[in-house]
Amino acid sequence: MATQSSWAQLRQQARAQETQTEALFHTYAQFASKTDIEPKANDEERRTEEQLNEILEKRSALLHHLARLLDSEPTASALKSTNLARHREILQQHRTELSRLKSQIQTVRDRANLLGNVRADIDAYRARDNPEAAEADYMLDERRRVDNSHNMVDSVLSQAYAANENFGVQRETLNSIQRRITGAAAQVPGINGLMQRIGSKKRRDGIILGSFIAVCCLVLLWFW
Repeated sequence: MATQSSWAQLRQQARAQETQTEALFHTYAQFASKTDIEPKANDEERRTEEQLNEILEKRSALLHHLARLLDSEPTASALKSTNLARHREILQQHRTELSRLKSQIQTVRDRANLLGNVRADIDAYRARDNPEAAEADYMLDERRRVDNSHNMVDSVLSQAYAANENFGVQRETLNSIQRRITGAAAQVPGINGLMQRIGSKKRRDGIILGSFIAVCCLVLLWFW
């Protein structure tokens, strides 16, 4: 009874965290739709991104707790396994969405910075007569462009890591289901003997079929 109560409380907490994540995504997505985005992330953007990362980590730890609680139950529950798999799927979707929004915001910011740099280069070319200062400013601008490119690469890598983690979660879910099926089969009387008899019959049929094919080949070679 205590296990059932703990499971229900943790699932309720997981659903509440999913709702909180959706609200944070609504705020964070507004930065990607800005037409006059700031050259650097402001305090609100950084705070929202930190909150998203924090709640995703909390949800991951909570799902690990649910998985341990489910593994400790003597009888496997298909419904609970399905619920846990669904929570994991939603968590992975939110991780992917965060990576996508970060990449989109960075792209918008890079585009705005590039346009600003071009305008600054034109103004500097027209107004400045010092070639050494112009060259130094140009090198600094090139350095900023390289840094922006590195940020985009980091964003792509984070998406790849998220996809790899998704494969790991799916593999863990399949292994957990397989363990539960094996455990349930072991608890049913006579199921192991039945499986062994089925395997023996398959091996016997294979031997008979192989012998028949061998005899046919020998007959064909004899008449050839």
